[in-house]
Amino acid sequence: MAFGRGAKMDGRRPSSPSSSMCTTTTVVVFVALCLVGAWMMTSTTVFPVEPTSNKKSEPIEVSTSNKKTEVKDQRAEVGFGETDEAAKSGSVSSEKFEDTDNNDNVPDESHSNRDAPEEEKFPENTMEKPVEMAEEKEPPKEKEDSKDSFDDANGKSEGQSAKEGGETGQSGDEEEKSTTDNDVEKSDGEKKEDQEGKSEDDATEQPQIEEKVEESGEKEPAAKANEVFPDGAQSELLKESNTENGSFPTQAAESKNEKEAQAASKSSGDEITYSWKLCNSSAVTDYIPCLDNEKAIKKLHSTKHYEHRERHCPAEPPTCLVPLPEGYKHPIEWPKSRDKVWYSNVPHTKLAEYKGHQNWVKVSGDHLLFPGGGTQFKNGALHYIDTIQQALPDIAWGKRSRVILDVGCGVASFGGYMFDRDVLTMSFAPKDEHEAQVQFALERGIPAISAVMGTKRLPYPSRVFDVIHCARCRVPWHIEGGKLLLELNRLLRPGGYFVWSATPVYQKLPEDVEIWNAMSSLTKSMCWKMVKKTKDTLNQVGMAIYQKPMDNNCYEKRSEDSPPLCKETDDADAAWNVPLQACIPKLPIGPSVRGSKWPEMWPQRLEKTPFWIDGSRVGVYGKPANEDFEADYAHWKRVVSKSYVNGMGIDWSKVRNVMDMRAVYGGFAAALRDQKVWVMNIVPIDSPDTLPIVYERGLFGMYHDWCESFSTYPRTYDLLHADHLFSKLKKRCKLLGVFAEVDRILRPEGKLIVRDNAETISELEGMAKSLQWEVRMTYAKDKEGLLCVQKTTWRPKEIEASM
Repeated sequence: MAFGRGAKMDGRRPSSPSSSMCTTTTVVVFVALCLVGAWMMTSTTVFPVEPTSNKKSEPIEVSTSNKKTEVKDQRAEVGFGETDEAAKSGSVSSEKFEDTDNNDNVPDESHSNRDAPEEEKFPENTMEKPVEMAEEKEPPKEKEDSKDSFDDANGKSEGQSAKEGGETGQSGDEEEKSTTDNDVEKSDGEKKEDQEGKSEDDATEQPQIEEKVEESGEKEPAAKANEVFPDGAQSELLKESNTENGSFPTQAAESKNEKEAQAASKSSGDEITYSWKLCNSSAVTDYIPCLDNEKAIKKLHSTKHYEHRERHCPAEPPTCLVPLPEGYKHPIEWPKSRDKVWYSNVPHTKLAEYKGHQNWVKVSGDHLLFPGGGTQFKNGALHYIDTIQQALPDIAWGKRSRVILDVGCGVASFGGYMFDRDVLTMSFAPKDEHEAQVQFALERGIPAISAVMGTKRLPYPSRVFDVIHCARCRVPWHIEGGKLLLELNRLLRPGGYFVWSATPVYQKLPEDVEIWNAMSSLTKSMCWKMVKKTKDTLNQVGMAIYQKPMDNNCYEKRSEDSPPLCKETDDADAAWNVPLQACIPKLPIGPSVRGSKWPEMWPQRLEKTPFWIDGSRVGVYGKPANEDFEADYAHWKRVVSKSYVNGMGIDWSKVRNVMDMRAVYGGFAAALRDQKVWVMNIVPIDSPDTLPIVYERGLFGMYHDWCESFSTYPRTYDLLHADHLFSKLKKRCKLLGVFAEVDRILRPEGKLIVRDNAETISELEGMAKSLQWEVRMTYAKDKEGLLCVQKTTWRPKEIEASM
């Protein structure tokens, strides 16, 4: 009845006992689910890793209350190479690759065996460059995990594939198992949250780990790496391991190769920027580093023997650029240049004022004029040259006498007009108060160098000049035991002539008579025979002509051994920075010895193999010497005709002064015989001494060390040629200084032709471009290259600090 009233009042139908029980059960289940959910949100579940070896495995903790997991952080560290081996090789990020270049960074084997995973005990199998892997065929399916691990050890980023982007540090099945087990206890909503959190982690994870590594500067221990690579995964990797290298390079080899590649890249000029500045020298536009070294000259104890005119090179070759004279113009072409040059190119007038009355040089408007005269031939050099021929027909200009040395040449008019008689003249004079005399000569298109008869031998081999000429050359031949004249004796070919035109020959002043008597006594004791003494009535001068003996008979018959014969140990061909000696070298004995007989007449001597070069000797290129000589000449004739003359677009009518920076047999110069050029053949001091062969052919040249500056003025050569020179120089000195010297020597619009290995060609091309030179041709094949560049008038604005 009570129930009846309650029901009526609530307006509800009374509940059955079964309905009440369902309600109670529902409430209990709901409360239980809430409690379970709350417990899951606040608890931590530990999933142990099944060990596959006797080694005890540590558990991996997964925090279900945070979206970011410790597993992800651990995976990221390994992904950047934080294994024991990779950590030691420094492959944390791409910026750290340089640290692996040192072979000392190869991990200690005992340490690796103790602490590192088994896969790290095989470094030869854990490295492979991506480009090499791309070239190989696709590996079998079971090798994919192994390949990915090698890439990680090499510092590869994790975003390279979809698989790598989704990894959590566990490999393959282990990762999948962990995820499945975890999902059993998660609701659908929680799974969704984890997926969203995982996506966010992937986007931010890599830079965070990089920042962590860089800030701490420390690597994770090997034990931590083991946590992320379970032993099961290691076992799979080791199934594909091999104790031999196979197709995989070693870390040591890769590091070494990378270091060499980086060094080559830097040396190639591809990634190097050059900062050029103008030279800061008191010589300004006429700067010759080895002759204008003021600091060295000031320290000299004496200048009595012209030491201040000799070479004193800086310890480090300059890398600055010599400025151009204001208003510089392209030089006047040969043969007009023999008579006049642009004043703006050589803006010096003192010599015109001092020697104008002797017809050396005169100023006329925009030009400097050269009437062809000299101190001893005011009425012209050609008449003077013919006077010598008339006085001594045996001298036979252009036939018997082809290569001559002119001492104290002035502006080299004598050598300039010798071209009309088919004679090649090596002229030299010091850089002295006769302002820029050698520069005048070179601007005119006449060969000359800056040198002095001082305390050292001249840079030429012995017994090579057919004639030596001195016209008022201001050299005291007779003093100090005739040391300076004995140097000419060293250079003069047996049977060659010395032409001396000076006031003691034809004047009777007391000083002249004294010098003449001293010279007569000296030349007699040297066994030189005076074959002619004559006068040039037009120029009102006289000359004496002496001849050197062909054998040692006279030396052996002398009553006094003065000057003495040189010691047997003396090498008469040694000429680079060798002090002068007051002695006479013995003449060669035997029909097959150089100098024992006169060369062939010109021009036959150009092409004929020297008589003292035969098959018993080995040539520079490995063949018997006579075959080597012939093959070299044939090679250069082919190269010059097909490539240099007809294939490079060079206007040879504008080329006059040429230098072969590394001549061997002189084949390049010989091949240019039909061009109106002369070639200075340089034999570097560290190359085989083939310079006597060059002279035997009727050509000329000198020794030089290209780690130092050359004894010439700036802007004096139209074309420089270098055959495999620069790659050899790299072993001894920096190429930047050598290239600065090339720039100094070469005229604006002048050409540089280089044949060398491709690496060196690339490096030189980079330097040329930095100077804003024009690249006319570049070609490479089979690691060999050819480069032709043209200098421009560009000069930097900034001047270097005080030298």
